[in-house]
Amino acid sequence: MTESQAAATPAEALALLSLPQEQLFARATALREAAFGRGIVLCAIINARSGNCSMDCRFCSQSRHNHTPIEVFPLLPDDELRERILHLAALPVARIGVVTSGSALSGSELQRLRTVISGLPDAVRPRVCASLGKLKAEDFALLSGAGLTRFHHNMETSQSYYSSVCTTQTWEQRRDTVLRASEAGLSVCSGGLFGLGESWQDRVDFAFSLKKMGVSHVPMNFLHPHPETPLAGQKPLTADEALTLIAVFRHILPKATLRICGGRPLVLGSRQNEIFAAGANALMTGDYLTTHGQSIAHDLEMIAAQGLEVRCDANC
Repeated sequence: MTESQAAATPAEALALLSLPQEQLFARATALREAAFGRGIVLCAIINARSGNCSMDCRFCSQSRHNHTPIEVFPLLPDDELRERILHLAALPVARIGVVTSGSALSGSELQRLRTVISGLPDAVRPRVCASLGKLKAEDFALLSGAGLTRFHHNMETSQSYYSSVCTTQTWEQRRDTVLRASEAGLSVCSGGLFGLGESWQDRVDFAFSLKKMGVSHVPMNFLHPHPETPLAGQKPLTADEALTLIAVFRHILPKATLRICGGRPLVLGSRQNEIFAAGANALMTGDYLTTHGQSIAHDLEMIAAQGLEVRCDANC
């Protein structure tokens, strides 16, 4: 495998872990630049329905099985949701994610969201993404007809490790939701959460699963342990491990958008600017669902300091 080549097999990907970090990052940077040049993509999200989720994900502050003290509220009123979307649309973010807790939206909630999306200005509508849980084919058709172009649904971790973190839904059910979204003509954003106790083999297997599924937008989140969850005592990843993880994913998914999301400030701290050298070409800016992130001003300054530039078209 030359410096410009991707990892074609799990064994090749695992072998990357023996490289000095400087060499690993140089290869990852070359792959990123070959696919995306100097362009970096920003996204931001709206917590549109919070808490009271029936799923038992061991890491999640929004699960009703856990007792993290968070704000719980139903789907935002239509006018407020529209206002929040338009506020983010005025910023240099390519994508605006509407995220709801729970296994899925109800039929009436989907109709409300359809009305909000279809009523957005033509320049804004293509920038909206949705993360709404386990939907049916007809639900995707409804949203696609309203103008939605991308759906987000994380697989979270490898197929073999998934049952260690969630028992109320199978990995295969998550995969089927992703495939239904693709079959409906939507682009798919699907990644995972790292630092759950999974092995490097799990991480590599997971990346190859995403590759097999044809996922081209991959959010990478790092566990931010929440109080009153089963993983509250889990030690966060070190910055070195998180950056190495990004670089390995870049070698497995050389043309995918790797978007660094939740847990970035906690895990990477003062080394957040190294994500681009490690191969990332996108990040989530602003706050996350129930934790604080970095301001867009901070992220824009960080990107410029690395000699990179923000891309802001909806195809990103």
